[in-house]
Amino acid sequence: METDLYPPIKTHLEKLGLKVKGEVCGCDLVGLSDGAPELVVIGEMKQSFTLELVLQAVDRTSACDEVWLAVGASKRGRGRENDARVKKLCRFLGFGLLTVTAEGRVDVVTEPAPWKPRRDAKRRSRIVEEHRRRNGDPVAGGSTRLPQMTAYRQQALAVANALAGAPRRPRDLRILAPDAAKILQGNVYGWFERIERGLYGLTSSGRVALVTWADHFAPG
Repeated sequence: METDLYPPIKTHLEKLGLKVKGEVCGCDLVGLSDGAPELVVIGEMKQSFTLELVLQAVDRTSACDEVWLAVGASKRGRGRENDARVKKLCRFLGFGLLTVTAEGRVDVVTEPAPWKPRRDAKRRSRIVEEHRRRNGDPVAGGSTRLPQMTAYRQQALAVANALAGAPRRPRDLRILAPDAAKILQGNVYGWFERIERGLYGLTSSGRVALVTWADHFAPG
């Protein structure tokens, strides 16, 4: 029960210099510091990390200086509280996150502090480049179980389609696929075969791919 989390959380926060009381104006717990300015801390508890817990905490932010979330620690360490995305979310929102083991041990997962994520320029560039290189909008958002129609796959299919009639050289395919040479040499999907130096043909796997992706592929 959530009430089982309260005693160890109360003890932990009191060690930080707060006077803690439970169920104050709808909050699971409220802690006040001595002195001025007074620090107001609100805590919300759940047996596991849930969206409802986060929403409760968000609702409390305007009424306090710090928000702590507290959840029961999963027995095998596979709970949401150990998900890196949960830690990132708590840091992003400025929430502290505590876990309580069955034995009553309290562990600090994140501290309550303002946080601004560092820009990942390399990842941003990769996303923008993929968006710009795709021909049209070939994949419906939310499609995660099927192979993705990436810009690379689109170019590979354009090359495969061009080779369906007869072997060709990379330089002859650049107008269809700027990366034709790399695609043929890398042969990631096993669609191509080198017939002789600088001349490539289509494998049986490549012909199957043209049929498989026929509904998604627009030549040129």
